[in-house]
Amino acid sequence: MARQPSRGRKGYTVPASLGRVVERRVPTRWVKFVVGVFLLIPAGILTQTFFTAFAHAATHEAFWLTEEFWFFGLGALLWMVAFWGLPKPLWIYVFGHELTHAIWVWLMGGRVERLYVSGEGGHIVADRTNTWIALSPYFFPFYSVLVVSMFGFAGLFTDVAPYRYLLYAAVGATWAFHFSFTMWMIPRGQTDLTYGGTFFSLVVIYFLNLCILAGLLIIASPGVTWMGFAREFLHNTSELAVASNRLLGG
Repeated sequence: MARQPSRGRKGYTVPASLGRVVERRVPTRWVKFVVGVFLLIPAGILTQTFFTAFAHAATHEAFWLTEEFWFFGLGALLWMVAFWGLPKPLWIYVFGHELTHAIWVWLMGGRVERLYVSGEGGHIVADRTNTWIALSPYFFPFYSVLVVSMFGFAGLFTDVAPYRYLLYAAVGATWAFHFSFTMWMIPRGQTDLTYGGTFFSLVVIYFLNLCILAGLLIIASPGVTWMGFAREFLHNTSELAVASNRLLGG
């Protein structure tokens, strides 16, 4: 099981001359809990917007008949069958999990001193951590990003358009890999989730994964555009604001 990365910490000594002076601070986890509660609002609006856009694409644009949908779905289905029917490749998951932690440490300007991976679990030793680093493996689909990057790199040297169906299938399989292992690992006491509070972490994970799914839908469906999705999101936000105002006013 992947363990929370080790964190570099700095110690601070309180001067004795401060006497009885006590600095009172609101615990960070309380603040993050409140932030998580408020984040439920855009998460709910995004959920409504996503399913509305998906339903429109499926009903009016016949998205479910497209090559993108079928090969993505086929890749996802094949992985789910393998996930539940075969021994789980935990080492592969742990490798991607810990490497994702490391990538986000580097993105945040930090330094990774050690990365350990085994079939039983893994960890990294780094000079810093934060919410994004701790939660990154749960919203950053490492192997999907790797597949897209490899396909794009190959496109610099040859015409990969005839093989795009393989890309859709590979993204579907790797996304399902990310989703299935995320859902499988979360109930198993992952310390990454307790870093900023479990409730806050779960809301962030849900919201960011839904953002990625919305992006995939927009990219894959000709009938759903970024501007159209944004307008629908703003429309749903406006409707919620009006309904809330009526409820509070009534």
